[in-house]
Order: sequence, then structure tokens, then C-alpha cells
Amino acid sequence: MSEKFVEGQVVDGKVTGVQPYGAFVALDDQIQGLVHISEVTHGFVKDINEFIAVGNEVKVKILSIDEAKNKYSLSIRATEEAPKQQEKPSKAQAQGGNFKQYQQQQQQEEAGFNTLKDKLNEWIEQSEERSQSFNKK
Repeated sequence: MSEKFVEGQVVDGKVTGVQPYGAFVALDDQIQGLVHISEVTHGFVKDINEFIAVGNEVKVKILSIDEAKNKYSLSIRATEEAPKQQEKPSKAQAQGGNFKQYQQQQQQEEAGFNTLKDKLNEWIEQSEERSQSFNKK
């Protein structure tokens, strides 16, 4: 193993191969590591080829070194600043606009993280509301 690389170190490397699960990066003539697809950039990566290609010069952080297996785990994402998340408007700010629309947006944003059991009552209520408004017409 190389004594010149340590965990936590940030180094420059060159992409030598790209697979659906990650990219291989040469740190020098003898040492090569893997940047897993989840470590390419912040956020979700569906197709790694949209972010990286063979021959790219990249800055990587060494996450771990397995001396026994001669494996280096690398991260490009760890060398980049995380994008700032957009702040959601407060309820008071939303009331200045259309509060019902704000509530619907909040429900849609949270919908993906609820179980079916949690959502069932909400769906029944929505269905009943639609039925009532349809019957009034």
C-alpha cells in the first residue's frame, strides 16, 4: 500500500473508468479508487454518465482505505459545498397569498413520505369533498 495517501485527504485524480455503480479514479500510477455513484454529487444521480466521463480530472476525498483488499473509497461530493435548501414560506407569509394552495402544496411535498395507512383517511376525505362538490353542480 501507499504511505502517501491517508483517509480524509483531498487529492486530484483522473477518471479511468465509468460503470453504472460508480467511477474509477487513478490517484497516481499505482493507486486507483472507486467513487460510488452516491458520492459523485449532492442529490440523486440516475445516470452517472451525465456527471462524469473517462479522462475527467477530479478532486476527490479519500473516505476509507482497506489495506488488506487494496481498496480506496473516494468521494467527489465531499469536496463540494452542499447546495442551500430553499426555505419554505411560513404560514403567515402564505396567508398573504392563497393559503389553501399553500396547504395543498405542503401536502403534496409530504405525500411521498407517508404510509398508505396514514394517507387512507385523507384520500377518503378528499373523495367525499369531490363527491359533494360534484353533486352540488
